[in-house]
Amino acid sequence: MSTEQFEAVIVGAGFGGMGAVIQLNRLGYQKIAILDREDDLGGTWHVNRYPGLTVDVPSTTYSYWFEPNPYWSRLYAPGAELKTYAEHVADKYNLRRYMRFGTTVEGARWDEESQTWLVSLVGGETLRTQFLILATGYLCQPKRPDIAGIDDFAGTVLHAQQWDHDYSLKGKKAAIIGTGSTGVQLIPKLAEDVAELTVYQRTPIWVMPKLDFSFGPRAQRLFARVPATQRFLRLSSDMFMDIMVTIAMWKFRQFRPVNRAAAAIGRLHRFLAIRDRELRRQLTPSYDFGCKRPTLSNVYYRTFNKPHVHLETAGIDRIEPDGIVSRDGTKRTIDTLVLATGFDVWESNLPAIPVIGREGRDLGKWWRENKFQAYEGLSVPLFPNLLTQASPYAWVGMSWFDTVEYQMRHMNRLFGELQRRGARTFEVTEEANAEFLERMLTLLDDSVFTLGNCANSRSYWFNSSGEAPLFRPTSIRQAVKEQDTFPLRHYEMA
Repeated sequence: MSTEQFEAVIVGAGFGGMGAVIQLNRLGYQKIAILDREDDLGGTWHVNRYPGLTVDVPSTTYSYWFEPNPYWSRLYAPGAELKTYAEHVADKYNLRRYMRFGTTVEGARWDEESQTWLVSLVGGETLRTQFLILATGYLCQPKRPDIAGIDDFAGTVLHAQQWDHDYSLKGKKAAIIGTGSTGVQLIPKLAEDVAELTVYQRTPIWVMPKLDFSFGPRAQRLFARVPATQRFLRLSSDMFMDIMVTIAMWKFRQFRPVNRAAAAIGRLHRFLAIRDRELRRQLTPSYDFGCKRPTLSNVYYRTFNKPHVHLETAGIDRIEPDGIVSRDGTKRTIDTLVLATGFDVWESNLPAIPVIGREGRDLGKWWRENKFQAYEGLSVPLFPNLLTQASPYAWVGMSWFDTVEYQMRHMNRLFGELQRRGARTFEVTEEANAEFLERMLTLLDDSVFTLGNCANSRSYWFNSSGEAPLFRPTSIRQAVKEQDTFPLRHYEMA
């Protein structure tokens, strides 16, 4: 067993991990390791490669503010372009020198004697580090549905997160389980190839019209030569996203009519695409807009008008070797099963690895017994020198980049003060953490999560206790502002 010494170890080589190391570099830290279990960088944009994959946030907003990309092909770029963008960022900022792929972290433990973190890897190696940053993201643990007989299916199973592009769907009788954001993107593409497609829907999703357009060579050249033009477009998309999320979701009490207007747009979109009243009813959500992540598509609803596409809403009783039996007794014979069942956010992902802090505090156990909580969505009492990006009350807005960049600002202020004092450790105080949690809970009292009808949403935004602690219920602007002004006394440094 070897024990290498680092200034910082980052778990995850996606956009969160890369943002963290860029900020550490700005602060002068160089002895860094970025660990990732996959074989390349990019996080979810490396793992997900299914047909139809695109961003569901404008590409101008879904990117680092400090590293604009003038070469997006569309306002909502295909997934492959996000992977290319990740590679560009890694190469420009020379981040690959820190990355170790195919490296699975078993857990981390704070060593009080040396005042460092011990990070255990599969295979027996241990890394010692002054700072530990968890950048595993919210959507990194794929969820396999617990359905009787699923392991006995004799045909081909395709996972959205492990897509086999060598497998041809031409002429196949296929079924897909899952109608979340992934399913909405996949289903129209599957329908183009298969002879028959059955869609098994548990919960309808709010699908909004997609105002998308391409950026041709002229626009790309303009963005590259005159960056201010793309900045203006970004400001527009940033502002729209921030205002809509803030007033439609977080200020639901004050702006309920705005939420209702968004829902009306969704209903009109559905009505114009589907004239069959019963089919339209089956695809209509029975919960308020904003309770579950909505998505965008101009082709999803229209796909169900095709004669070879069938919607099943009775629920699945079991899977047999040659097909799926619904709870109403209907059996569909299939040869291909597609799983678009999303990710396990709560049971195995918060945190994604076992983390043991001071006094033997187990982070996952403590969160589950004392409410999910993290000061400014980043740090937790009794976990010195630990920052966790995908944590309670961290996700701000709808773009992951908004979260990453406000957290980079927090790091800048926190680590800058640590260096100024000549200290080696930081730890948020119990009082500051409790005050922040209370403020977040109070803000949520005005949100659609608390005041809306979310009972039937089955949203991964809610945990098993019915709480919704993923989002920071403030505007992006407010979140950013607080990172430059939070009281430094909220941290103990030594």
